[in-house]
Order: sequence, then C-alpha cells, then structure tokens
Amino acid sequence: MRTLKMEKYRTVLNLVLKQHATLGYGFLALLTAGGEQLFSVVVFSCPCNSWNFAYSMVFLFIPALVLFSLGYFISNRTWKLCTGCCINQARHCPKRILCRGIKIFVQITMRALVAPITWISVALLNGTFYECGMSGYYNEHILKTICNNKSKDCQSSLFKLPCGHTAFPLSNQENILVTLRAQSQVIGWSLIATITVFTLASTCIVRCWSPVSFLQLQFWKTYKEKENELFELKSAEHAKQLAERNLKSFFESEGPKEIKTPSRAAWEEISLLYTFSRNEQYYSTIHKYAETKAENHHASSSTINVDVPAVLDFVDGGKSSTDTHV
Repeated sequence: MRTLKMEKYRTVLNLVLKQHATLGYGFLALLTAGGEQLFSVVVFSCPCNSWNFAYSMVFLFIPALVLFSLGYFISNRTWKLCTGCCINQARHCPKRILCRGIKIFVQITMRALVAPITWISVALLNGTFYECGMSGYYNEHILKTICNNKSKDCQSSLFKLPCGHTAFPLSNQENILVTLRAQSQVIGWSLIATITVFTLASTCIVRCWSPVSFLQLQFWKTYKEKENELFELKSAEHAKQLAERNLKSFFESEGPKEIKTPSRAAWEEISLLYTFSRNEQYYSTIHKYAETKAENHHASSSTINVDVPAVLDFVDGGKSSTDTHV
C-alpha cells in the first residue's frame, strides 16, 4: 500500500522536476527526490514523545534550508556577482550598479527556492512528517477536537499515536491519522498550486518583455551552451600546455617557450556580469570582448548598456561542475 502511494507522489514530483530542469537545476532536483525518499522511509523515525513536533520540523525545514543554500552555491551568477567585490569595490561593485546587483540577487534567490519548495511540497504530500509533528503540537483546538474531554492523558496518548502505542480505540486512531494526513496533503497541494501559478505568470511576463524573438532566443541559448563547452575544452588544453612548458623548463633547466595567455584585465572583462544593449546585441561577454578587440579594444563604447532582461539571465549562468543543462 505504501509503495503504491509513493508512486503517486513520484508522479507529482516528476511534474515539478520538469520545471526544475528548465531552470538548469537538475542536480538539486535529483537530490531533492532521492533525499526526501531516503529521509521519510529510512532515516525518519517519530520518537512518539514530547519531541515529536521539534523532530518533525527539523526533518521538514532543515533539509530545505540546505537545498536553498546549495541553490546559491551551484549558481555561477552568485560567484560572478560577489567574486572580487571586497578587495576591488571601485571596479566590480560601484554604487551605480547596486540596484542591478540586487535585481540579479533576487533572480538567483528565485531559482534557489525551487529545490526547498519541492522538498516541502513532496514531504507534505507524503504526510509522515506532518503526522508526527502535529501529534506533538500542543494546541487547545486540536485537543478539543480530537480528545473531546474524554481523557486527561489525551496529550500523552497523542504523542504515541504515530507509533500505534496509544490508549485510543483503533477506529479513533485511524480517523485521527487520516485527518492529519488529509490536512498535510491539502497544504502540500495548495503550495504546489500556488508555486505553479506564480511560475506560469512570471514566465509569461518575462517572455512578454523579451527584447529578442523566440527563434533568436533559442539560438542564443544554443550558442551559450556551445561556448561553455568549448571554453572548458580550450581552458583545459591551454592550461595543460602552460603546465607542460613550465614543468619542462623546471626539470630540463631551459628557458620557457613563449605562450600567450589572456591578461588579468581580459579575464576581468569576460568575468563581468552580462549587460544588454539594443544597439549591439552581443551574445556573451566573450563575444563582446572579441568584437571590441577586433575594432579597438581600448576605445570607449558609444552604446548604452542596460540591465540584462530576466529572459536572458542564462547568459551569465555558465556551466559549473554541478550544473545540469537540458
């Protein structure tokens, strides 16, 4: 019976994971799915005493907090936003881009929230955490509804309800557990419905204000994927050549051969957060660097850069070792 119920929850979870994958957070989605199953079936064991509520809330919210933190950790935009700010504020974090930094931080936060909300929603649909927690939550309304002044030891009996070691008649136990499970699932479905509607509405608004057409946006995403792949290959190849040259020079006591590497200024320029210009639509900071260098790398640009629209925020995403792209 329990296996059949878990299959139903997996079906709902898969729908959430599709949205998760479109945001580029497949790793966290898999971690969320596997972690919730492991915690609820294998790890979680209701103590059936006064610790019920605290124990359940830890299992419900602490993993969600960890997933929320991981959402920041695996985002390249997080590190592009904060790397170097503390030691070189004049170059990386001027006051004029403070609002843009806040906007990007909000976008990162919205993505990071997907995994913890998925965890909480699936856990509520499962009902295990909620049943244990509410059986240990002292509330006058709950006591009046469930106990109905039948016993002075009703609260202590409620503690033991998830374990089946209670003085309540068997029929009453089933009714109470069914009620708690129903409450948990109603909250879970309400949360899923709210997030789904919000995601759909926000996506429609973002696409409505897209500065480029649908086909160009698809091409842009393809370009960024290929650029990320080639950048990793070229970086590994160049780093290998430089390392081999330096080691050969060290062991053979010879002068090193000349190998051109990008300057520090060039690295900083391609590491900046992307800015969108309607006059010159560069597909990435590397694209802009190559084009401006071909003309005159040191010449001042006459274009006006504005904040990158939310529909183009994938440009700064990059591809880290923990990212999964669809």
